[in-house]
Amino acid sequence: MQNDQVEVACSEALLSFCEQVLTRTLGILQLPAEAEVSVMLVNNEAIQALNLEYRGLDRPTDVLSFSQLEGEELFDVRDVPILGDIVISMEQAQAQAVDYGHSLERELAFLLVHGLLHLAGYDHDEEFTGTMRDKQEAIMQELAIGR
Repeated sequence: MQNDQVEVACSEALLSFCEQVLTRTLGILQLPAEAEVSVMLVNNEAIQALNLEYRGLDRPTDVLSFSQLEGEELFDVRDVPILGDIVISMEQAQAQAVDYGHSLERELAFLLVHGLLHLAGYDHDEEFTGTMRDKQEAIMQELAIGR
């Protein structure tokens, strides 16, 4: 976990919460507990630059995932797989939490689960329907993170 922004307060307790969400989600997905996932918390400016560079979209977004396993079988990589990187805009997460009427913790959990599903090979179409959405909703229910 790396906090590279100052716009949204980010306590040690919040960072610990994020690590717990990732650990529990790895277990739910039956991925190795030793799997490495890098998480960077950034501001809108930083995520907008990444979104433009990697997706050609010149606007901030909430979460980006960068898999280290594109096209490879997860368990054939090595004993301790490096899944990849998740980048979250804390400004966007905070705004969405307000918009949806829930806590920043709940929004971060949602974004972490979403990012981890991408690293695990799940994808969604423009309507975000089907398998990935169902999996994400099931994980969020199992995590039972309040509003």
